[in-house]
Amino acid sequence: MLVVITGASSGLGAAFARKLAARGYDLLLVARREDRLKAIAREIGERYHVQTETLVADLTNDGALAVVAARICDATDLGLLVNNAGFGTLGYFFEADPHGQEQMHRLHVIATMRLSHAALANLVPRAIAGTGIINVSSVAAYGASPQNVSYCATKTWMNRFTEGLAIELGAKASPVIVQALCPGFTLTEFQDTMGMKRSAIPASLWMPADFVVEQSLLGFDRRSLFVVPGWRYKLLVRIMKMLPSGLMRSTSIRASRRYKQPKNS
Repeated sequence: MLVVITGASSGLGAAFARKLAARGYDLLLVARREDRLKAIAREIGERYHVQTETLVADLTNDGALAVVAARICDATDLGLLVNNAGFGTLGYFFEADPHGQEQMHRLHVIATMRLSHAALANLVPRAIAGTGIINVSSVAAYGASPQNVSYCATKTWMNRFTEGLAIELGAKASPVIVQALCPGFTLTEFQDTMGMKRSAIPASLWMPADFVVEQSLLGFDRRSLFVVPGWRYKLLVRIMKMLPSGLMRSTSIRASRRYKQPKNS
């Protein structure tokens, strides 16, 4: 079967590609960076002897998004879609470039919605067990924090969207699986790209990308709707769910005053 992975040129996307190729899946890798994408496809094809196809696309662009959606909808061997493409920014919302904020919403919300629709239109009528969608969300979905307003909001939407899909699939008695993967701090290029200082985060909170992906795939095998890798983050999410909203807000404000990040330009 075929797996489609967005944001596949690095980080969790590349880790998903390697782990799923090791399981024998053929791959369609989608990302903006053609050179990185082709290098990963070549490496995986040579190592795991699976078919690897690349599709260069900026999913914030309506035309490119339509091309990827059509490819997913028409894939007769589609087994899994991993909506992994995403990015973060640092800086107060009212000081940030609105274009960057709009691009984040387009990528996390619109692209996730469009590609999920294409995948489910393909998968639900075929009703094959073990097929589905993994939406890469974040523990940030369970709260809100200064300088990450759009990121937290879009990941919260992603969790609720994925849960809504699960309810619909359950109502249709469909075997198709959906999952929201909610990792904490993960060792990828994500933080470097957004200008985050890794040294400010305790070493014990960082997780390898391979571990996060392994936990996601184990959860998928168990049909887990939400997967939060790592016992520390499981505990954190449990606490966040229990705290009153007012206390959550004041805690986030105090934490942000202790940890200053550079302004987003």
